[in-house]
Amino acid sequence: MSGHHEHGRSGEHDEQAAAAMFEPAAWDERYAGQERFWSGEPNPQLVAAAGKVAPGTALDVGCGEGGDVAWLAGQGWRVTGADFSAEGLARAARHTEQAGLADLVDWWQVDARTFDAGDRSYELVTSHYLHAPDGGMVDVTRRLAAAVAPGGLLLVVGHAPSHEFTQLSESHRKAMFLAAELLPGLPDDFEPVLVEQRTRTLTRDTGPVEAEDSVLLARRAER
Repeated sequence: MSGHHEHGRSGEHDEQAAAAMFEPAAWDERYAGQERFWSGEPNPQLVAAAGKVAPGTALDVGCGEGGDVAWLAGQGWRVTGADFSAEGLARAARHTEQAGLADLVDWWQVDARTFDAGDRSYELVTSHYLHAPDGGMVDVTRRLAAAVAPGGLLLVVGHAPSHEFTQLSESHRKAMFLAAELLPGLPDDFEPVLVEQRTRTLTRDTGPVEAEDSVLLARRAER
């Protein structure tokens, strides 16, 4: 708990507000509140991983406003963008339509913490900055892995704990992870390709700051 609150009730309120950010309603409200929340540029770890393989089918879980979906479709991938926020998906759909990419994209409203790929499979499954509370990303990684086709790739990228995030609530800090912490979520038929932290420069009002991305890239064995 943050040391700024001497009284439990205030701290509990802050934690309740922070915990709400893991739920769809908060993101619906966030996306509805301003014209564009993220930059719209693809995440660099996705470009580095997917830019080296032939386009196929892809699933982006936690796609938000669809920057990565649009980039993948622009590279020729057939992409499903999945998110638990209906408002985020609607905004992402508008962006891909404006870019002339709608024919290559499908949308799926689903919560990564409970989703089941069923008989769907994809040659690339990717998730960027999706953070489940209380170490839940191991289970999310397991669910994402189940959606990867034989021979396909899984890419999970998130914020590593660092001093840049000291102002966040305890629940947000607990949701951050190191890449190696996700390894128990990989099924036996996956081979890790990259398990590391990578430095990324963030733009802040006070100037550029460096933060670390946790990057897990793994390939499923061919059957």
